[in-house]
Amino acid sequence: MRSTNYGYLFNLYWYKALTIFTFILLTILSQSAFSQRGGGANFNFNAFNKKTYYFGISLGYNNSYYRIVHDRSFILNDTVKILESARGPGFNLGIVTNIKFGENFDFRFNLPTLSFAERRFEYTLTSKEVQKRKVESVFIDFPIQFRYKSKPYHDIRAFVIFGGKYSIDLASNSRARQADDLIKIQRHDFLLEYGVGFQVFFPYFILSPEIKFSHGLLNIHDRNAGLIYSRVIDRLLARGLTISFHFEG
Repeated sequence: MRSTNYGYLFNLYWYKALTIFTFILLTILSQSAFSQRGGGANFNFNAFNKKTYYFGISLGYNNSYYRIVHDRSFILNDTVKILESARGPGFNLGIVTNIKFGENFDFRFNLPTLSFAERRFEYTLTSKEVQKRKVESVFIDFPIQFRYKSKPYHDIRAFVIFGGKYSIDLASNSRARQADDLIKIQRHDFLLEYGVGFQVFFPYFILSPEIKFSHGLLNIHDRNAGLIYSRVIDRLLARGLTISFHFEG
């Protein structure tokens, strides 16, 4: 059985995500520029800029996987030859609260955000048989972020974001008692997040497309040496990419 090149797949997913994000963004920018021909620059921006805070909703697509740290005894294992993590799709839904600090800085929190995610393991056994394990999660996330925004140009504004979030996996199986070959995932995690995006100011709302990366800081693997597919793993760290569309006003 040929092993999968996940470095190549990572670059492929990143390229596709960036291509889709750029296409949608250029479509929005062209529509915004067309609607402003003959009008005053930053007209919509000036109306929203008077607000010190505003609210909205967030819709997003996520693609996540695990960074695997193998156990030291992995090379001596006589059952599993190769262990890899495959990406899986999901989506996010949240409520946005934005508080301004001066002209260029925002404090943002989405309380709460509901996220559905899917991540997969692929085990290539010494017999060359491939075993796949899928982990489905339902998260309640509590993200807090800081955003730096550029000066507006024709009701369009770029930004970068940085922050973190506390995440609770409602579908965690770490307390399951029945498990012949189960991989157990811890319920709690803290993640570092960063990304870029744009604000597009329309007459009645602000549309903010955003692409963001997440890096888990905690080991979320509940290791059990008695489980075949768990004992070859030392640590699991969550990784993900999210493309979001915020509608605020």
